[in-house]
Amino acid sequence: MRHGDKQNNLGRKKAHRDALLMNLACQIITHKRIVTTLAKAQALRKYVEPLITKTKKSATKEEIMHNHRIVFSYLNDKLAVKELFTVVAPKIATRPGGYTRIIKLGIRPGDNAEKAMIELVDFNEIYGNSIATAAEPAKKTRRSKAPAAPKKEEAAPAATEEAAITSTEEATPAE
Repeated sequence: MRHGDKQNNLGRKKAHRDALLMNLACQIITHKRIVTTLAKAQALRKYVEPLITKTKKSATKEEIMHNHRIVFSYLNDKLAVKELFTVVAPKIATRPGGYTRIIKLGIRPGDNAEKAMIELVDFNEIYGNSIATAAEPAKKTRRSKAPAAPKKEEAAPAATEEAAITSTEEATPAE
């Protein structure tokens, strides 16, 4: 029985699984987006998000070096660690979590495996939130008060202005 066993073994022994996740993490940090199977993408999310969080938690010089060493022990790639701390960390500084996004891509024709694209959220230029969200502070809670709806009195003058414009347009062709 596998009560409480949440680890997805991915059909590999521990050493092979660790090497796989290490390589996938280096590639997602370097390229910002990779295509893999859905199971590997979900396992990679659990592996890489704590590493990205470690780039934010550094106040003193000793803590910075300590976090570099911890992340290097998980990645074993100097270039990926440098990219993570110099390029990725400033962009995700205000984000409270959720640094990766998994998008399902359908099935692979050869073996019918589910494919997925996993990407770093702040580096997606298609959605247009890469630079704008970096300047805005993180939202503190979900339960903050929503902005009030505009009053009906404010909406009424706009409607009367539109009515005046249409009435002058109708009068213009008659002249």
